[in-house]
Amino acid sequence: MEQYKEKGARSFGGKKKERTIIKSLKTSIYYFDDKVAGVRSATADAPPPSFTSTSLEASLSEFQPMTDDQVIAAVRALPDKSCALDPLPTTQLKAVVDIIAPFLTALFNRSLSSGTVPEAFKAAYITPRLKKPDMDPADVRSYRPISSLSVVSKLLERLVARQLLDYLTNSGLLPRLQSAYRVGHSTETAVLKVLSD
Repeated sequence: MEQYKEKGARSFGGKKKERTIIKSLKTSIYYFDDKVAGVRSATADAPPPSFTSTSLEASLSEFQPMTDDQVIAAVRALPDKSCALDPLPTTQLKAVVDIIAPFLTALFNRSLSSGTVPEAFKAAYITPRLKKPDMDPADVRSYRPISSLSVVSKLLERLVARQLLDYLTNSGLLPRLQSAYRVGHSTETAVLKVLSD
């Protein structure tokens, strides 16, 4: 174990470099913890959210089981981007989707029926990105974390979101003027509504 530590320390440029990296990571963690605590304290006295009343007939007691065809269509519609957590690239997933669709469908349906998300789907690959190119790269506050989830996790999320959106739309539960996350509604339609009133 001692040899491994020495080898690792040398590959990073020695103990001093290793301490600098650890200090930087701790600074990042404290910064984001402080940021979250600041948001919580700034919104602690905010009024509670208000909700509109809904029809008594509107009820979503369970998700509908997914079919192989729905999973295949959703996989084929995925962008070709992959995450470091993916066991295989998205392009290869698309190439074998006809073979593995029954397994994905069974996994997704088990998740829906049990009301749980597999732990592996909750893991994210976090990459720090500069907020703006002219910001100081040595200052941890110049970065924002980018969390990337596995493609299978995002696939389950999209299929569930589709069912939820269909339910909300068919039950008339979406605000009439909501533009975000709706087909045929965009910032353009929102601006047109504001300008025409």
